[in-house]
Amino acid sequence: MPILESPEVAELETCSTSELPDFTTESYKDAYSRINAIVIEGEQEAHDNYIAIGTLIPDQLEELQKLARMELKHMKGFTACGRNLGVKADMPFAKEFFGGLHGNFQKALSEGKLTTCFLIQAILIEAFAISAYHVYIRVADPFARKITEGVVQDEYLHLNYGQEWLKANLDTCKDELMKANKENLPLIRSMLDQVAKDAESLQMDKEELMEEFMIAYQDSLTEIGLDNREIARMALAAVI
Repeated sequence: MPILESPEVAELETCSTSELPDFTTESYKDAYSRINAIVIEGEQEAHDNYIAIGTLIPDQLEELQKLARMELKHMKGFTACGRNLGVKADMPFAKEFFGGLHGNFQKALSEGKLTTCFLIQAILIEAFAISAYHVYIRVADPFARKITEGVVQDEYLHLNYGQEWLKANLDTCKDELMKANKENLPLIRSMLDQVAKDAESLQMDKEELMEEFMIAYQDSLTEIGLDNREIARMALAAVI
């Protein structure tokens, strides 16, 4: 599910072989066990969230199930990336890593807050994922790079249901969107801080990850129909 449409997907740059990390070291594999688990869990969360959202809008369930199946395919691809390096993903770490967003999504779901559910899944988690994939592709091992490039192409080729729903309902959902953003956007910053050391071991810079995320996040808000002042107010929640 895309954050925005991009004509540059096929032109993603990668580092030269001499600039890539040594994928065989124990320090790399240790960090990779957590990073790989995060992307696997992120795709699993996305799968589960789209299925759950379908219970709130049953007339859209079939299409949401299609999106969920795509996320499951991505999860299997990233699982194969770990096997290729002989690394076991640290799934307990990843589940704890997503704990804040997961808990907030489940609370919103139980209260029937569709806007909040879409904000968490279709804006925050999707922007977090696609920005991380863009940064990772440049330093990934050849097998993982191929898998990740395919995932990014999928993300851009399919309609972001949440983004389109928020755009169509912006007049009635803006207040909830602003409130949900204030509660959930700070979690992204803390998540990036938590994984910064492991990302650095994979030659992924934390500030670049945050920059890519904020670009994707703000572009998505623009697509939804928010003006520059509203987007600035929402983005401010990341630093307060």
